[in-house]
Amino acid sequence: MDYKTLIDAETWAFIHRTGEFYPPDATDMSITDQRRVYDEMSAAFRQPKPEGVSCRDRDFSGVPCRLYQVNGADTTVVFFHGGGFVVGGLDSHDDVCAEICVRTGFRVLAVDYRLSPEHEHPAAFNDAIAATRHAAETWPGTLLLCGDSAGGNLAAATAHALRGEIDFAGQVLIYPGLGGDHDAGSYLDHADAPMLTRDEVLYYMAIRANGPDDPTAAPLRDTDFTDLPRTVTVAAECDPLADDARVYAARIAAAGGQAHCIGELGLTHGYLRGRTTVTRARDSFGRIVSALSALGAGTWPF
Repeated sequence: MDYKTLIDAETWAFIHRTGEFYPPDATDMSITDQRRVYDEMSAAFRQPKPEGVSCRDRDFSGVPCRLYQVNGADTTVVFFHGGGFVVGGLDSHDDVCAEICVRTGFRVLAVDYRLSPEHEHPAAFNDAIAATRHAAETWPGTLLLCGDSAGGNLAAATAHALRGEIDFAGQVLIYPGLGGDHDAGSYLDHADAPMLTRDEVLYYMAIRANGPDDPTAAPLRDTDFTDLPRTVTVAAECDPLADDARVYAARIAAAGGQAHCIGELGLTHGYLRGRTTVTRARDSFGRIVSALSALGAGTWPF
């Protein structure tokens, strides 16, 4: 794959800066060191909190969460962070959640689910379910699900598990890993992509220790895609996970639901951190915010 052509100079600068903190051989490091490096990288990219947003940490059914608010909106976004189910937390995506809150005007609840390998599957899934149920009971208005990467997996798994119980207004899944075919399509075409490789995907899956046919760990392994909320997936072109976003949206649409995949040309996995320096990432983040705003308003612009 000719990434020199697909990826522009701004995105390459973002990739190189990330590499200064998070080396290519990071999977050879201890889990403790991986988390340290990821936290240092996240802190280096973190943006100041926008004016007008308040945030406080609170416990939701035993799950640590962080609540962001700007007004008395009835719409709530339950957000799950990425990090391969191994790294990340409330601080790693703090600025992303704050910006979503300010730009949509919606309440955002970030969920600090348990990480592997200390807590193998279904620990993170169970935390996602518990926090989402608590959110629905606390704020009975409009409820949306959102997450990036591993967090997109948790958002989708939550939507599948709670359909019929909670009436979600929609979900937005940002370069999600949903358990697609690792021996076909983008997994092979972009096996050596910058920022995330196929081998790294398999590494993190093995640490989570989920069964390959368990839809609570891999939503694409579900056999029923009916009665799911309106869904927007976002696929980074230069990402082994790109087909997961495309296939998931297609399966919901084929089952009679409303789903749309936004393909982001020339972008790599994890590009949200580059939204202030990379034009393509900034524009994509705008589309993500617009999708959340539309779903929260009960409209379908696709």
